[in-house]
Amino acid sequence: MRHIISILLQNEAGALARVANMFAARGYNIDSLSVAPTHDATVSRLTLVTRGSEQVINQIVQQTRKLIDVVEIEDLAARDHLECELVMLKVEARNGSAREVVDCVRRHRAQILDESESTRTVQLAGTGIEIDAFVAELARIAKVLELVRSGVAALSRGHQVLALPA
Repeated sequence: MRHIISILLQNEAGALARVANMFAARGYNIDSLSVAPTHDATVSRLTLVTRGSEQVINQIVQQTRKLIDVVEIEDLAARDHLECELVMLKVEARNGSAREVVDCVRRHRAQILDESESTRTVQLAGTGIEIDAFVAELARIAKVLELVRSGVAALSRGHQVLALPA
């Protein structure tokens, strides 16, 4: 089963490496990883996606919680949450496909960031399913030259927050 693990950790050199090394040392795969400082510059929020049984995920959470830099951790898959990621891709728009690219971008509520005579660079923020559908449709229309995805960012719905302990 897919799980989204959200971690608050001290914004210090090596903190991300320690989390990633813990996963690698135990043979856990990280499907997606996104990390950046929060509104508190001393704390970063790391969001990672992994797969495993409830038992494996509970073990991951407990082992990660023991790392010195980890302030708080939760599995968002167990709660009602919102998730989003960003994709940017550059496509070759030749042989009359430029119009079709623009139409596809509009249908998916994406944006054109840059265009040249033969290329378009576009972006879309959405769920993984939305991004997969957009990339598949665009790839049928034009040749994908480059693609980058940000990884999942996620938050619990409502008033529930992952916060520093009081």
